[in-house]
Amino acid sequence: MEMLKMAALTVMVVSPLFLTGCPNDNDNDSGVVSSVMYEVELTNLTAAQPMSPMAVVLHGSGYKMWTVGASASNGLEQLAESGDNTELLAEAAGENGTTMSGGGVITPGASESVTIEADGAGDLALSLATMLVNTNDAYTGVDSKSLSEMRLDEAQTMVLAAYDAGTEANSELASTIPGPAAGGEGFNATRDDRDSVGGHPGVVTHDDGLDSSALGEEHRFDNPVARVTITRLQ
Repeated sequence: MEMLKMAALTVMVVSPLFLTGCPNDNDNDSGVVSSVMYEVELTNLTAAQPMSPMAVVLHGSGYKMWTVGASASNGLEQLAESGDNTELLAEAAGENGTTMSGGGVITPGASESVTIEADGAGDLALSLATMLVNTNDAYTGVDSKSLSEMRLDEAQTMVLAAYDAGTEANSELASTIPGPAAGGEGFNATRDDRDSVGGHPGVVTHDDGLDSSALGEEHRFDNPVARVTITRLQ
């Protein structure tokens, strides 16, 4: 996976998503919010876990990117095992979400910002996911964060924990980790783990006695693994 050192890349997407709601800072004469825009900044807090391009979605209350205790969707499995967000964003778009891909890999200590816009406000929520690429199927993100009460220029910051997609055993074998620590296989359709999303237990590494592990002590991570700041721009 190519490593890209990011400062702050800003991109924008517009979608026909329309969510009506209560009057707010940019209401039109009919009392309906015409459009809203948010900046989403993600910072990688790990020491040696590059993060894959973000999948960012603005959506209504009917969509969930994942549910703890339930099976990961095919799109989430592909992101969590290979860092490819294509199918996950397609799933969200099929649920009338406004979708955005980040511009590239977010290296440890680096940040990336994207700007995303949708029509209306109402029950609008944001979801985000990115893979910790020196793992089998670890990812981090936000699921269904409500934005409906955010006012113009307001910012909200959250720290994010690591999740395990539960779709691939955490073997730490070089052949199964796609990141620069190993360069192995990414997505594999066979699910050989518990097949439910949960908190990630972390990595063992060869330094802690797992001789077959492609990972070293530098690849360990504790929660939180990332920080996200959401700012309403419009």
